Amino acid sequence: MSAARNPLKAIRATGRRATPVPSPADPAPDTATRRIVESITTAIVERRLMPGTKLAEQQIADIFKVSRTLVRQALNQLSRDHLVTLEPARGAFVARPSVQEARQVFEVRQLVESAMVRQLCASVTPAQITELNAHLAAESDAVARTDVAGRTRLLADFHVVLARLTGNEVLAQLLADLCSRSALIALMYQSSHSAEHSHDEHVQLVEALARRDARAAVRLIGSHLGNVERNLKLDPRVSDLATVLQT
Repeated sequence: MSAARNPLKAIRATGRRATPVPSPADPAPDTATRRIVESITTAIVERRLMPGTKLAEQQIADIFKVSRTLVRQALNQLSRDHLVTLEPARGAFVARPSVQEARQVFEVRQLVESAMVRQLCASVTPAQITELNAHLAAESDAVARTDVAGRTRLLADFHVVLARLTGNEVLAQLLADLCSRSALIALMYQSSHSAEHSHDEHVQLVEALARRDARAAVRLIGSHLGNVERNLKLDPRVSDLATVLQT
């Protein structure tokens, strides 16, 4: 193996430490790529990007003043997160989740979040309850001002805040991903679960956490997620073709 390929030989040959070459599999994302990913994800969560929207590489590159290579990296990451669909010869589109995927996302959320609130009931501190109440106050303000983007983001972030309070960042990232996918599902299937109802359910959950009532907390998170799922139009009525055309 040549000195150029062997860092130890390079050190011996020059007397200096060889500069490490970044691995192409380095998990740390480029700042610009991360900014694009976060911007598109936020736009989906805040209902500013609809399912099926074309995401033109050159247009995104112009918006963020970056190369198309970085845009492509961001779109690939969003594809892995199931927020973007990459179609050969057509490009990237905001994903259109299937009914089966929607049901599976909520099934996973039920399992994960039930365990999460049970754990929180055993460990939550007064300071954390204060933090949750501050978040609820921000939700209430956004709902009262009919700030659609703000309240949508805050209502989703509530679940991520709960996850972070457990001290488990892997769980927090998982919940962030699931909430982003849930926001896309709500767009796709026209959720009729109102922001006011979601906020009220969050308030009840925090009250149960403050009491350390694990049974009530698990019941409330299950009811909340069940209500959100039931208010999606996952089973649209399919009319007979003749009836539709005659009408």
